[in-house]
Amino acid sequence: QVQLVESGGGSVQAGGSLNLSCVASGRTFSRYSMGWFRLAPRKEREFVTAINWSGLRINYADSVKGRFTISRDKAKSTVYLQMNSLKPEDTAVYYCAASESSYYYPSLSRGDYDYWGQGTQVTVSS
Repeated sequence: QVQLVESGGGSVQAGGSLNLSCVASGRTFSRYSMGWFRLAPRKEREFVTAINWSGLRINYADSVKGRFTISRDKAKSTVYLQMNSLKPEDTAVYYCAASESSYYYPSLSRGDYDYWGQGTQVTVSS
């Protein structure tokens, strides 16, 4: 069992930045790929980015490439999402997730993730 707790959400104006954190506890952090997904009103939960167990393989959604950066700190069992140049369309609840089955290649599919955090709200105003 893995517990995930996100933090760092908030309200910013367009063009601003936020840095989300997700702390994992429970089973060995390094056994999992870690992903970020988001859920906006009237939309399905969508993939944002993911990083594999070593940190050497990363995937990004096209909508966030060049603006968002995912990273992980094994010593702190934490994954980060640095979000720059935020847009109103980035407004959503952001969820951290852990996948054991795709630990080598970070999956883009939410069905491959076994554990989820409670989410943190990000609101970007124009």
